Amino acid sequence: MRGTRDLVYPVYLPTALLAFGQGVMVPVLPLFLREHGASYTLTGLAIAAAWVGTFAADVPVGALLARIGFRRAFLAGSLIYAAATVGVAFAGNVPVLLIALRLATGVGIALWGLSRHAYLATIVPVEQRGRAIAVFGGINRIGWFLGPAMGGWLGTLLGLRWALVVTAIVAVIAFVIAAAALEPAASTGVTVRPAPLAAINDVLRSRGSSLLSAGTAQLFGQMLRQTRQVAIPLYGADALGLSAAAIGQIVSLSAMVDMALFWPAGWIMDRWGRKAAAVPSFLLLGLGMVLVPMSSNYTELLLVGLLLGLANGLGSGTMMTLGADLAPPGRTGEFLGLWRLIGDSGQALAPLAVGITADVLGIAVTAGLCSGLGLLAAGLLAAFVPETRHAERSAPASISSPSQRH
Repeated sequence: MRGTRDLVYPVYLPTALLAFGQGVMVPVLPLFLREHGASYTLTGLAIAAAWVGTFAADVPVGALLARIGFRRAFLAGSLIYAAATVGVAFAGNVPVLLIALRLATGVGIALWGLSRHAYLATIVPVEQRGRAIAVFGGINRIGWFLGPAMGGWLGTLLGLRWALVVTAIVAVIAFVIAAAALEPAASTGVTVRPAPLAAINDVLRSRGSSLLSAGTAQLFGQMLRQTRQVAIPLYGADALGLSAAAIGQIVSLSAMVDMALFWPAGWIMDRWGRKAAAVPSFLLLGLGMVLVPMSSNYTELLLVGLLLGLANGLGSGTMMTLGADLAPPGRTGEFLGLWRLIGDSGQALAPLAVGITADVLGIAVTAGLCSGLGLLAAGLLAAFVPETRHAERSAPASISSPSQRH
């Protein structure tokens, strides 16, 4: 590893393309489904099914990484994502088929996302890991920021179905780039592979306390991150009466600040430690959520949105880096499968929790209450999670089979 330059073609460029494709789907998929007669319920289920597929695949994919290899998992995930997306474009209004295809999309996302995360955790030295993984997280943010605008333009120019096809083509391009790239060899550190279930049990025994303390902090933190995406639009529309255009401006400007900070976040992690970035990030996110119900007009909500973008950007890649540090040698995939399962569950639970609470207490009170998640996440990290910047990982074992060379 000479630095992040070695990761451009095997990791960063394909990741940017796939994240961009996911962003394109944000405005296109619901409009496409409605255009073809899907009910609101079916549309919601189809959108959520990808999250469910990723959530369900996290642990199995992590357990299988040592057997199939990081590179093969990424390539398989890219192709599954592309094929499932094309399938959605031509499936028509067939509920079972649409849901199945979207579940497959989620499995593809789990394959490529977890394989690249585990690859970075294995190949990047500890002293460079914060920057390398922060760039990985920042690239995802950039793709999600640019994708929706391009998706709307493509949908208008080519039609919604062909915008979905373009997303699949982008995934195939990512596959070709990753397949052609010469990437530094990575070893999983496993010379004798136990059964996947035995490997998971081994991780739970050796890293159970880390998953409990750091994993709970991650759960609260990821819930808070997802909550802000729900609370600001709902509060802006229901409490302040802002238009969709005004809310969109706030969200976009917040995202711009967010995605601009991934490199400083990585530098802070490598210079002063993972908690030096994560703890202030969660505290500021909590403060921002307290200020949401105190906003009385567009300008004040915009300033709060910018603060939330700053806070989230400061934490770019922190949870992925912490997970990579805590992963036991030889069990990186299995540990990160469990680690990402916890984080994905927080992101999946947050919108539902906000909706239920807002129905009972109102969106203003709900936004204020959500600030407590920031205090919980920061407190758990500060008090119960050791700093991992100087974590020592034992030298990986020699590569014992061709699949491990990828």
